[in-house]
Amino acid sequence: MSEISGLEPMATFCGNCNCGCPQLFVDPDAPAEQRIVLTDDFGQRIQMSADQFSSIITDAKAGKLDGVGLG
Repeated sequence: MSEISGLEPMATFCGNCNCGCPQLFVDPDAPAEQRIVLTDDFGQRIQMSADQFSSIITDAKAGKLDGVGLG
């Protein structure tokens, strides 16, 4: 898994197993455009700004992501 020491955990997105669930972190030491960190269970990570992450949240709340990847 990617190095996560020093990151502040915010959320775990499955939590029902011990398989390395996707997680959301804040990296307080990263530049603003890379402060939000999303890791997956394959050892990969995505870094984005808080504004970019906020846009994803807004779209999700508006229903734009409903059904994504569900058949």
